[in-house]
Amino acid sequence: MAFLWKHPQSKYFIARFTDFHGKRRNRSTRSTNRKQAQKIAEEYELAANKKRTMRQVRETISALHEEITGEELSETPFREYSELWLEEKKPEVAPSTLAYYRSALKKFIVFLGAKADADIASIASDDVMKFRNFESKTLAPKTVNHDLKVLRMLFRSARRQKAIVDDPSEFVSSTKKAVATRRRPFTIPELKAVIAVADEEWRSLIRFGLYTGQRLGDLASLTWTNVDLRRKELRLITRKTRKSLILPIEAPLLAQLRRLPKSNDPDAPLHPRAFRILKAHGVVGNLSNQFADLLAQAGLREKKAHRKTGDAGVGRGIRSGVVELSFHCLRHTAVSLMKDAGIPSSVVMDFVGHDSEQMSTHYTHVGMESLSKAAASLPTI
Repeated sequence: MAFLWKHPQSKYFIARFTDFHGKRRNRSTRSTNRKQAQKIAEEYELAANKKRTMRQVRETISALHEEITGEELSETPFREYSELWLEEKKPEVAPSTLAYYRSALKKFIVFLGAKADADIASIASDDVMKFRNFESKTLAPKTVNHDLKVLRMLFRSARRQKAIVDDPSEFVSSTKKAVATRRRPFTIPELKAVIAVADEEWRSLIRFGLYTGQRLGDLASLTWTNVDLRRKELRLITRKTRKSLILPIEAPLLAQLRRLPKSNDPDAPLHPRAFRILKAHGVVGNLSNQFADLLAQAGLREKKAHRKTGDAGVGRGIRSGVVELSFHCLRHTAVSLMKDAGIPSSVVMDFVGHDSEQMSTHYTHVGMESLSKAAASLPTI
């Protein structure tokens, strides 16, 4: 017979019952009334023993919910709710962040299968936990935990909007993080080796990465509007932190800018192919994979397949982990070279647009003359 218990962090009674295969099940009744919760628990047990269809259970619970609260229990498919939630988040976050949210939810929807078109209230903690465990087999812990974070955000929103009573992700713990390999700066010979195997556009992106210390997504987004050749300044707003930066254009970067095809359109991208790829995907994954291939060609990284090999197209067949060299290492290289040249840390942090609030308040703001001196300290590659 089904019986009730309470989790110390939940106000609702939880039904414990045995299913058709003799397995113990736990499911929230979404009720604080013991008598009504017992009725719901018995309905769960009947359904689990195939004496009731889930629709019959749903109708019974809906009637009980209306009796208790005076409100009808509405149904919203998980797939539909996820689209509504993404629309709600659209004006609040950067396009790249929204693209990541969409990617994480798509993976969960693929994992759920037909259940993605069932009411969001039917999603259980067991579903979220199995998804976490499934991803843990093929993805790095950081990726798994980021996907889990997106689900938590969505379910918290659903609870606030009363689409659900219990949050199925609430008690699903994050997976343990693996010991990561620290990124390191490139050496000058390594940079030359990568440039030697790169095409013209990638050579330009590499030089921009070194001479500005900026992230790949920010560099791929640059247009001629961002460039002021008269003042020798590069102006941009970073995608990740929305920080406004004005960077000096010194001789090596100026030489690279003069190599680029000129355009009469100020909105024309500096790196057209990378710009199109970023706009199409919203994230830099494809570009990062291309750079990884260049590193492999230069003998600086093992060649890896980028195609997805996991079940149902979710995840990769190999845990990705953190690699020693990536495009982001150009940022570390710029910082390292400037510090080696005796540039003060406050200037270096301002130059790369350090996104730590603690560091930003600790360092004083520096002038363009100091930034120019920092940029001039970088070697010509």
